[in-house]
Amino acid sequence: MIAVVAALAILSQATPPEPAWTWTLYADDAPVVLANEVPDTPNLRVTLECDPGSSVARVTLYGSATAGGMARAAAGDASAVTPAESGRDGSLKLALRADHPVFAAFATDGRMSVTVAEQRRSVEVSRPHLAKLRRFAELCSG
Repeated sequence: MIAVVAALAILSQATPPEPAWTWTLYADDAPVVLANEVPDTPNLRVTLECDPGSSVARVTLYGSATAGGMARAAAGDASAVTPAESGRDGSLKLALRADHPVFAAFATDGRMSVTVAEQRRSVEVSRPHLAKLRRFAELCSG
């Protein structure tokens, strides 16, 4: 019995830790990108991109495997309907105006949902990263 417990303890220590997902703002080049990623890997959950001053944020949700169609984006009390297209890599892409109430509410509390057909995805920016989201919105606004 002791040998089994010892073996399980060794195996649990050998399991690599979960990767650290974080939000990173890339604002040195055009386009401006805010990415929910594991740094130094190709692992992405969400990217927000815009050309500075364009007032259009392109949102890409990775790993969604959702077919394109009309998407309903909602944040706070605001919502918007916008076309969404699925990518070959299992991503879902849509665009939102950076000056739309949905994006303003998203920038305020860091929570937005995107629903296409019956599938709903949530985007959450935790409190320590809200300043990056707000800076992204500021850089995108025209």
